[in-house]
Amino acid sequence: MKKNLLAILILALLIVNIVLTSIMMFSVTSASNKTAALVTDIASIIQLDVGTPATGGASAEPVPIEHTEVYDIADKMTIPLAKSSDGADHYALVSVSLSMNTKDEGYKSYGATIDTKASLIKSTIIEVIGTYTLEEAQADQSTMRQEILEKVQAMFDSSFIYDVSFSDIMFQ
Repeated sequence: MKKNLLAILILALLIVNIVLTSIMMFSVTSASNKTAALVTDIASIIQLDVGTPATGGASAEPVPIEHTEVYDIADKMTIPLAKSSDGADHYALVSVSLSMNTKDEGYKSYGATIDTKASLIKSTIIEVIGTYTLEEAQADQSTMRQEILEKVQAMFDSSFIYDVSFSDIMFQ
């Protein structure tokens, strides 16, 4: 008799376990589906942001290498960065190169005399990089390059400069 009572008790506990497991499975599955949908939405937003051309919206098609001229700013620039949370002074040592489209109308106007505008370009670069803290500059150099590109394009009121690159960048 005791064995039958024990078997019935085990069976009842087994049924309660199955019911509670199924309830837990359905609640976790719905939360998991919501999390997966959120991750998918975020991934699609990031992909849209990453997929935009790095030309400041000037041209959607890439410039062939035979129509590209690279202007290297002669001096390495030592730029003081914005104060970080640690309160210490930090600097960026940067060598910058500008890629220019030789077939653009702006290149015909400014391309040959870009050396004379080097101090204005350096000033813009210093202004942009100086707004970043050490952590921001190390984490997101592409945003810095994009912001420099936009400001330089606005300075020349032309999109013949289509890319800014750091040939050498160090932080202290």
